[in-house]
This record gives sequence, C-alpha cells and structure tokens, in this order.
Amino acid sequence: MASLTRVLCRIPIQVKNVKGISKVQPRRGYAEANQMPLTFASPAKVFYHDADVNQVDVPSFSGSFGILPHHVPSLAVLKPGVLTVFEKDGSAKKFFVSSGSVTVNDDSSVQILAEEAVPVDQLEPKLCRDGLAKAQQQLSSASSELDKAEAQIAVEVHEALVKATE
Repeated sequence: MASLTRVLCRIPIQVKNVKGISKVQPRRGYAEANQMPLTFASPAKVFYHDADVNQVDVPSFSGSFGILPHHVPSLAVLKPGVLTVFEKDGSAKKFFVSSGSVTVNDDSSVQILAEEAVPVDQLEPKLCRDGLAKAQQQLSSASSELDKAEAQIAVEVHEALVKATE
C-alpha cells in the first residue's frame, strides 16, 4: 500500500480553474506513516537534526500553531516565546526562541532556524525579570525613534522570557 501511495503522489491531477480551463496540478507528497523529521538549530547549537518527532508547537507572528505529520506546507516567522517539541517517547522539550523562521515542507519535514534558542529549564527567572525592568527603563528614557524601537523589541523579548519561566 505504501508503494502505491508513493506512485499516486507523483501523478498529476486535473483541476479546473474558475473559467473552466483545466490545468495540471501536482499531488502533494506525503511522509511515510507518521514520520515528521525535525531540524531545529540556532547559530550556537543544533538541537535536533532530522529527528523523528510527534509534534512541534511554535510561536509565530500569525499566531501560535502546532505542526503534526502531514501538515500543509507552510512558512512562518517565529516570535519570542516557547517552542515545544513532543518526542516519539511521549516527552515534551521546551525551548525559548527569540526569533527565526519555520518551514514545513510537503514531505512533512520541518526546519526551524532560531536567531537564539535555549532550553526553558536553563532560564533564570530572576535574570529574566531584571532584564525586563532594564528594558522598560530604556524604553521610557529612549529619545530617538530608533532607540524606542530597539527598546520596545527588548521589552517584548523579556516579557516572553518572564512568561516562559512562570
């Protein structure tokens, strides 16, 4: 059955557009069974490299969403927040990500490239709260538009850090 599925996924299907003219549209390829290879890395560390996982929950600017095997191909921009990886053994690993990108491919593989990422259990709550207070002070004393924008970003990141440690 799996080989038949692979063959059928390569056969184009006929689709009619609004004006009734048919055009060829390729079928979407699927991963075998419930496989979802995940690659998740930051410039400092590779956390997963083609690891088969059950699910990934990501914070994005278009809203947080979960990725399961056979997810529709997507691109998203990460926002500061907690990314959760549900592994095959049932465990869940949580990471704080500052920004980055998520790519879900038509073969169910997922690539997450984070500007900065750290396991949530390595965050120090007091340092996160102190960083938020400092960022808020910088925002209130910012004089130029650039300084205000940079301070606002720092506030948003530190608010997400504090929330992640609660």
